[in-house]
Amino acid sequence: MIRTRVIPCLLLRGDGLYKSVKFSDYTYIGDPLNAVRIFNEKECHELVFLDITATREGRGPRFDLVKDIAGECFMPFSYGGGVHTMADIAALLRLGVEKVVLNTAAFENPAFVREAAREYGSSTMVISLDVKKNFWGSYRVCTHGGQKVRDVDPVTQAQKMEECGAGEIFLTSVDRDGTQQGYDISLIQSVASAVGVPVVACGGAGKVEDFGAAVHEGGASAVAAGSLFVFYGKRRAVLINFPSDEELRPFLA
Repeated sequence: MIRTRVIPCLLLRGDGLYKSVKFSDYTYIGDPLNAVRIFNEKECHELVFLDITATREGRGPRFDLVKDIAGECFMPFSYGGGVHTMADIAALLRLGVEKVVLNTAAFENPAFVREAAREYGSSTMVISLDVKKNFWGSYRVCTHGGQKVRDVDPVTQAQKMEECGAGEIFLTSVDRDGTQQGYDISLIQSVASAVGVPVVACGGAGKVEDFGAAVHEGGASAVAAGSLFVFYGKRRAVLINFPSDEELRPFLA
């Protein structure tokens, strides 16, 4: 049994599943429920679903879709996208979501994180930090699906969210997203060494060896990926897949 969690990060747009490159250039992957069924068969550890257009469109979560996902999913799953109220969180948890992921709402209203953690427990609250380098090469937090770059570094934001009661940081490199060129180890190191809560590394995984680098060099507690689990080969043919424990063990044992 692999102790390190390996998590497919699945992006929702409308009723479909998509994959991005640097938070743009979206490729349609297919039906999310079909993907869940395949990950069930592959005995995947955990899933994360992010509705990437909810905040941009000014709407809340797609509770109908979350309900359908919960009805198919045999493993723990997290959900983020358009979560702005305590009622949103309560509804998601009732539907079977294990962890709720906050991004823009957490940045703009830290008190919301504190209230949610107090009501539902820190283990339920995950803060998603999308990070990209600015013109000078400094890391900066992004919100609104990567569209707004904030003048805040990820270490400062991660520490602030931990103080507010967040139980986990889901750290994504926008610059590495979908490139399959490996994780940004420096980014992971900087955040993981600054907080006491688990950090999930996301953005850039192209092979299972990259998972080991994120954990052993970066200090991540878990790893997430998108392209690696939905594409196959140089032509990036759509193929839902998940490595076996035997494939993972040499890098995550």
